[in-house]
Amino acid sequence: MSSYFTPATFRFLKDLAGNNSREWFKANQQRYEEHVREPALDFITDFTGELAELSPHLVADARKVGGSLFRIQRDTRFANDKTPYKTNTGVQFRHELAKDAHAPGIYLNIEPGRCFMGVGLWMPETRVAGQIRDHMAANQKAWTDATRTDPFASTFALGGESLKRPPKGFTADHPLIDDLKRKSFIATADLTQKQITAPSFLTDFGQLCRTGSPLMRFLCTAVGVKY
Repeated sequence: MSSYFTPATFRFLKDLAGNNSREWFKANQQRYEEHVREPALDFITDFTGELAELSPHLVADARKVGGSLFRIQRDTRFANDKTPYKTNTGVQFRHELAKDAHAPGIYLNIEPGRCFMGVGLWMPETRVAGQIRDHMAANQKAWTDATRTDPFASTFALGGESLKRPPKGFTADHPLIDDLKRKSFIATADLTQKQITAPSFLTDFGQLCRTGSPLMRFLCTAVGVKY
């Protein structure tokens, strides 16, 4: 079994971080295609079977544009940082209803010095966040079982920004107040370059996704979509 991502993937991304211009990228575009985009698309294609076993409602889409692979180009229209390219490559396995509703997904970030995978729902709109909080409050044991027991708890860490005050309808002394104040309902697991470049990474990533399933299943139930 060969690796998808290699040290050359990380060398390109490191070089891009130090030469973030359209001229440099154009001169090195073949490196991007060979060492970043093509391996990522192959990974997405080959992960389809693993993903179907995990959940038939999550999508692996290996299109070059508009699929599971994020664009390398940055949207600089409203950003202070005008550098044209991202210095990471990102892959997201979205829920089939993601275009029509806020739904949980799986994310992989590959970047020199900052590799991780995540599961959950990032920054849902107010109504959807309210659904999750209400479901959490009504099913406290299910939430703690999903997020506080192993192997999930020893693999993933809940993260993201939080509200400064309790959300409407909840008091500061609620036993789950720290989780209820979350703006995102996500959990991440740090990865190393060695893990990502290993020949076993496809299988290893699948196991991480299975480990993250308790949170995914809880959130899907909370927002009313199938897992």
